[in-house]
Amino acid sequence: MAVLWLIAILAMACMAALRVISFDMELTSAKIHGSRARQIAEMGIAVGANPAVKRSDPILRQLNGDTGEGFEVKVLSEGGRFNINALLLQQDKPLLTSIFCNWGLEVKDAQSVVDALCDWVDADDDTGLNGAEKKDYEKAGRINQPFNRPFYHLSEMRLVRGMHLIEKMRPDWRNWFTVWSGGRLDLNEASAELIAAAAECPVERTTIIPETVRGTDGQLDTEDDARFQNAAAALDLLGIDMNARPDLAKRFTVNDATTRIESIGYAEGAKRKITLIVRNRTGKPALLERIEEIIP
Repeated sequence: MAVLWLIAILAMACMAALRVISFDMELTSAKIHGSRARQIAEMGIAVGANPAVKRSDPILRQLNGDTGEGFEVKVLSEGGRFNINALLLQQDKPLLTSIFCNWGLEVKDAQSVVDALCDWVDADDDTGLNGAEKKDYEKAGRINQPFNRPFYHLSEMRLVRGMHLIEKMRPDWRNWFTVWSGGRLDLNEASAELIAAAAECPVERTTIIPETVRGTDGQLDTEDDARFQNAAAALDLLGIDMNARPDLAKRFTVNDATTRIESIGYAEGAKRKITLIVRNRTGKPALLERIEEIIP
């Protein structure tokens, strides 16, 4: 009987050892494949950062059918998003309030979030009408806040009082904002939805802007593109007089020089993403930010 018990215990010990070894092998394999995926993503970044490569170039998407390795690169303009620091420093509260209300917030809540954002970036300790300064954050048990400086990264916006409401209503709010663009919304790059918010007109009316820029083939950076050379020409299509509405005109620009390069590398089921924010990609490039992510 004792021998049978001993055999059973040894069998369980062997099974446990095999499971540990199997786990270690899988972990090691995942690290190897993850490292390889990161290397491939770096290759994609090298291709995307080349100023001679256009956004529609097939070289930005490469996949080896035999090994399953490859990369996919997107070259985007950072000017197609709202620069949150520029909006706050220019005190463009009506635009931010309108955006948040369109996302489903009550006017009072939207105004509170906007005022809190303004208080976060200004240099004084004077509380806005519905804002929040040092004493308000201390009551919530949070010290050394607000930072009283512009945002260095979009993740810092989540620290602002009331931003949880934005997160709840619009989980993808980060896709609307940046801290790196030149400051104004690029009419050659922004979506119709963002242009509509800034121009204070229906989306159905602003779709003509991106459609005109892409040309008949519907793709950017091709021969039939019809990029606007100035904001006035684009706003004319919307029936907006820049002289009559200078408050709207100051929100727009064309040909912002800040570029976002996103590269996803694939290797044996592993995915790694590298994002670069570069200024003057086609001239003397300056690296503004680099982010590495593990994609499930």
